Amino acid sequence: MSKKIVFIHGMFQTSKSWDKWVNHFTNLGYECSAPSWPDHAGDPKSLRDNPPATLGDLMLEDVIEAMEAAVIAAGGNNPEVADKPIIIGHSVGGLLTQIFVSKNLASLGVPICTVAPNMMMTLDWPFFKNVAAITNPFKGDEPFKQTPESFHEAFCNTLDEASARRTFEETAVHDSRNVLRGCLGSNGHIDLDMPQVPMLFISAKEDQIVPTELVEKNSKAYTDAVTEMSFMEFENRSHFICGEPGWEEVAGYIQNWLVTQQQVSHQQAF
Repeated sequence: MSKKIVFIHGMFQTSKSWDKWVNHFTNLGYECSAPSWPDHAGDPKSLRDNPPATLGDLMLEDVIEAMEAAVIAAGGNNPEVADKPIIIGHSVGGLLTQIFVSKNLASLGVPICTVAPNMMMTLDWPFFKNVAAITNPFKGDEPFKQTPESFHEAFCNTLDEASARRTFEETAVHDSRNVLRGCLGSNGHIDLDMPQVPMLFISAKEDQIVPTELVEKNSKAYTDAVTEMSFMEFENRSHFICGEPGWEEVAGYIQNWLVTQQQVSHQQAF
């Protein structure tokens, strides 16, 4: 089974959000890469202070194209499933994980607090509030600009005010409304009836952006009888689950799942 991992970040973050994870899994013997989306490379503060001129025009298909190239560079086109990379993605990066799994570019997938495909919805009010604010059609192509207050309320609501402010300064960037709009359109569609490689869906109990019930609904939407989908909810975690205190527990759970899947794959080979 592959020892390569491609980490894919989501909206309002950069590849910097995976620094601790890359170090953690590299120390475990994995070959890791964490590409940045278009218009997301560089220091978060610099990107906030001077947003790229093309940021507002960034579309989901642009992100898919760039991230797919990174996955292919890591072995996504290898004919043997075992030689394809593992993909771990957060939020919109989780949706991209699901998309690339459906394209047969991964050996395993781990969508974390993933934006759901196929316009799956929930009645959760914070979910609707955040989706409406970001996709607001009256804002056109104007980027959605995070503030320390909005970031704390929606993204890292389990942190205290000082920690949330520090997290904003270190990791947050503004983002294109068109990316989330694309997630709700045809580019966010996946055939949930076809066989897939195993995926582990991770949710955060206190997530104000992608409610845990939506992640679970997503994991159960695959209908192929052979496809193995697992689901794990972490208590007292926000959408910032990959960076907030206790991220090591989440990474450790994923590592154990990867090892189990690799053992099963090895046994099936003999």
